[in-house]
Amino acid sequence: MSQQLLGSTTVADDTRSIVSPSGSPGRRGPGRARNRRAGQRPNWLGGIGAWIWFAIVALPIYSILITSLRPQEGFFESNQLLPPTNPTLEGYALVLESDFFRYLANSVIVTVAAVAITVFVCVMAAYTIVRRNTGVTRAAFSFFLLGLAIPLQATIIPLFYMLSKAGLYDTLAALVLPSVGFAIPVTVLILVNFIRDIPNELFESMRVDGSGNWRMLFSLVLPLARPAIVTVALYNALNVWNGFLFPLVLTQSPDKRVLPLSLWTFQGSFTVNIPAVLAAVVLSTLPVFLLYLFGRRQLIAGMTAGFSK
Repeated sequence: MSQQLLGSTTVADDTRSIVSPSGSPGRRGPGRARNRRAGQRPNWLGGIGAWIWFAIVALPIYSILITSLRPQEGFFESNQLLPPTNPTLEGYALVLESDFFRYLANSVIVTVAAVAITVFVCVMAAYTIVRRNTGVTRAAFSFFLLGLAIPLQATIIPLFYMLSKAGLYDTLAALVLPSVGFAIPVTVLILVNFIRDIPNELFESMRVDGSGNWRMLFSLVLPLARPAIVTVALYNALNVWNGFLFPLVLTQSPDKRVLPLSLWTFQGSFTVNIPAVLAAVVLSTLPVFLLYLFGRRQLIAGMTAGFSK
């Protein structure tokens, strides 16, 4: 009986020592709480830096928007950072009365054609490079990457000569083909890294079911690689849409102009009409903004995936 009482006393003492504030768990509790509170403290330095960066990015956009609504009369006497007292759409009306919609249609045709050809060719090339791991495909991949080291400006004279000899000078095809050529290297690089992350077991299971390469491409690779495809499509669309050197050198007729080149001509036509020039800038930016707005989720997913290995 005494042994049972002694055992009970010992267990009780051990229990009190465990739950006692003077025990080691009690001493670690406030430390953990302090660590949690320290981890929840706001990062004031990072927040201030983010607001400064936001101001640097937002101020030019704000200035363009409010300036495009200013009247031409008394433009230079007004404060450029304050909203206009009498906003007007004269600049937008002046731009729309010109051949703006023709330039917009040319930009859409060139951008859609270049992106469609680039994505089609690069998906096929990336799938072949990943699934046919031979010396030929590795050499082809290295050849594609070599294009990243070639500056666009160094090729403009040879391109002008070749397109002139081919009878494509001053055509929209003269803008599509070089844009595709310069978009292929980075597109192949992104798609190859993304397709390599697809588990090989999925390919093997489809092959056991009797699937060929075409079915695996359309039923497996394309659905899983959709974020990467959207990423490269948006990236290439922005580059083609904002391209200026190719339209400047490879086209001549006014009916073949695209929006970036038309902005340059607007600036020449309205030398002192800055609100009209900035109105053209705003109108030419809207399609790109809408494109990003609808594809931003896939763009972020594609930028954060495909490079885990």
